[in-house]
Amino acid sequence: MNKLKIAVAIMALAGGLAACKKNNDTIIVVPPSDGTQLQLKGLIANEAGSSAGNSVYVDLSTATQVVAARSSWDLGFYTGSDFRVILNNTTSATAKMINKNDLAQVGTADTVGLNKLAIGYDAASLALIDDIRGNLSKTVIAAVSETATDNKVYIVNCGTGGSVAARSFYKIRVLRKGTGYTLQYAKLEETTFKTIDVTKDSQYDFSYVSFDNGLVKVAPEKGNWDFVWGYTMFETALGATMIPYASSDFITINSRNGVQVSEVLTSTVSYADFKDSMLTKITFSSAIDSLGTRWRTASATAGQSGVKKDRFYVIKDAAGNYYKLKFMSFHGDDGGTRGKPELEYKLVKKG
Repeated sequence: MNKLKIAVAIMALAGGLAACKKNNDTIIVVPPSDGTQLQLKGLIANEAGSSAGNSVYVDLSTATQVVAARSSWDLGFYTGSDFRVILNNTTSATAKMINKNDLAQVGTADTVGLNKLAIGYDAASLALIDDIRGNLSKTVIAAVSETATDNKVYIVNCGTGGSVAARSFYKIRVLRKGTGYTLQYAKLEETTFKTIDVTKDSQYDFSYVSFDNGLVKVAPEKGNWDFVWGYTMFETALGATMIPYASSDFITINSRNGVQVSEVLTSTVSYADFKDSMLTKITFSSAIDSLGTRWRTASATAGQSGVKKDRFYVIKDAAGNYYKLKFMSFHGDDGGTRGKPELEYKLVKKG
């Protein structure tokens, strides 16, 4: 009888523990940040702020920033349904296709007439860099084909934009391998090459490769950042012609994953007075340069650089949260530090 009572007690205890375990499995949803102030960590060491060494990825809902050295990667491999490879626009990298399929057959003689793949102040130079608005159908490297012989060799100049140290030219060839890629690469003068297999991870937009260090982490998971600040290639007008232009303090929004931005002038409503009831009265843009450098003035004249106090921004993130954001400083002329801009933001409406 005592044994029966003990057995029943043990079963009851086990059932209770199981119930507790089920309760402990409840998913806790972390609410989005109400807002804060951030100083972006663009500087690696003592480099000039206009050539800040880091790209800084900002996630407003978690009030976090992730930094990645601009020189830490060379190629990005798209993880979506297409097979696309991007160059590093943050180092002003360039490339040119060579009509050959064998890396061993490509050398310094193939650079004749390429002017060292240098970016000039002309429209023709835009063909050496990836589309500055991130259009993957306009990458220098053609879509990677299932037919191996269609995939040509490219010569890559890793770039020296923003005082990045010069490196050897590389020759590369990219092939498909199952649902991923195989990269063949070598320095231009080398006769043998290395290979790296690159898989597609759907949690990220790109898988990144460094010619020096292999597979590397750069951007956060694709849903975990709203914009990235830093030095990058863009474009500017030269008369009636658009030409490539290296831009400091440039902000690119994560439009690929649903982030949108609206610029609001303080002549319409102040930052402090902007409320959720006003969201329907503003127009949002998904253009990656919706922030760009519109938020600041950089002048060669002493005392003339600073953030633009006559505007602020409303950012809609991928989760549907709305934040209002203003820049506080970015330069010695406005009390800040070049390469370490300061901003403030507040939650307007939770998604």
